[in-house]
Amino acid sequence: MTSLTLVRRIKARPSIVFDALTTPEGIACWWGPDGGPVLVAETDSQVGGRIRVRFRMLDGSEHESSGEYLEVVKPERLSMSWHWTGGVEDPGESLVEIRLRAIVEGTELTFTHSRLRDEETRRSHEQGWNGALNKLERHHTGSSVLPVAAFEDGPLRLLRSHPATAERVGALLSFAH
Repeated sequence: MTSLTLVRRIKARPSIVFDALTTPEGIACWWGPDGGPVLVAETDSQVGGRIRVRFRMLDGSEHESSGEYLEVVKPERLSMSWHWTGGVEDPGESLVEIRLRAIVEGTELTFTHSRLRDEETRRSHEQGWNGALNKLERHHTGSSVLPVAAFEDGPLRLLRSHPATAERVGALLSFAH
């Protein structure tokens, strides 16, 4: 058995990232290793609830995974059992654990997939999850929803950190005069 851990910094508050991880609408925006669509996203994000996601890759192949939520602590952490429907990719059950931590830029996401069968399975999942988490990160890049932590040292910090926001605020101020 082996595992993988990936860390990302997402430009959104932990509660927003948590919703992207646990709601069908959120999952549809990022799940899957490439630009292919999510075909089915079903979630019941409470302990004992189920998750099922089916996606199509750009090469036309379809993949489906499912599991059970084992821990749900909004907006801090989430864990679930994981297995591929049909067992072609990996016939065993594994464990996905996600930790979210508020940072000035938004959220630090630590993603761990453990109980993977062997190194080949780990490499395959690492490639897939990297692609999916890259999409999650891109989905929140340039979002107009700013992290609460960005306000911790005042509006000037907010404007320096988010140039697009500074332009919008400047335009509004000049319009008001």
